[in-house]
Amino acid sequence: MKSFQGKTLRWEWREGGIELALDHEPANEIGTAMLEELEVFVGAFGALAPEISSCIIHSARKSVFSAGGDLRELYHQAISVPEKERPKAIRSFLGRIHAVMNALDAAPFVTIAAVHGACLGGGLELALACDMIIADKMARFAFPELRLGFIPGFGGIPRLKRDLGNAVVRDLLFTGRTLNATRAHAVGLVAQLAGEGEALRIARSTAAQVAKYDPVARAAAKEFLKPIPREESQDEIEIFCELFTRPEVMAALKKFVEDSGPMPYLP
Repeated sequence: MKSFQGKTLRWEWREGGIELALDHEPANEIGTAMLEELEVFVGAFGALAPEISSCIIHSARKSVFSAGGDLRELYHQAISVPEKERPKAIRSFLGRIHAVMNALDAAPFVTIAAVHGACLGGGLELALACDMIIADKMARFAFPELRLGFIPGFGGIPRLKRDLGNAVVRDLLFTGRTLNATRAHAVGLVAQLAGEGEALRIARSTAAQVAKYDPVARAAAKEFLKPIPREESQDEIEIFCELFTRPEVMAALKKFVEDSGPMPYLP
């Protein structure tokens, strides 16, 4: 399946690679609709892998890569089931999103996140599952989850620890503050820093360079360099579910959902 047009994303074949565009109003939130289409995407890897060398994930939205998980949907789904059943429902959703992230993490081709604008929470976790992040100078990164009473739940903490170590993880988690593109590049979160509006162009140039080299060696190098943090990810799911069921979290999410501001997801 070299092309796909969905309700929240689309992808197309381009010069030996696949480009996946996130395009879900208002801010590419990752809820069940996008999850279902991401599952279609990773389900096509078996057919795509022998023919492509790279995949670029970018955003078709003007000012955001992804604001993260769809917290409004998460809240409404949580309150629609009895309190005792909430952990089971949340665990099921997280299990599915972790399967997608792990498949992307382990893909035998090179994955590149071309980031502009806000890359927050689950959006940052999606970018972290890629092999490299190329960001324009206006991009900004954050994990604002602790202000709502829970932790990132899509595998972001284990991946940050794998790639950068605890210092950056603690800074992002405990402060909730935004990391600008220049600082993200300095600490190693971002592989290449692009001019404003240039991230996708630089990602395409990088993908063209990747295509020059042996695919078997590339896949072997990736498997060696990027062990999937499966055990820690399962621990993360359990901690998330334990925290999420607290009444304080439901109250914080209710306040978030009722916020009439244009961008309540920004920390």
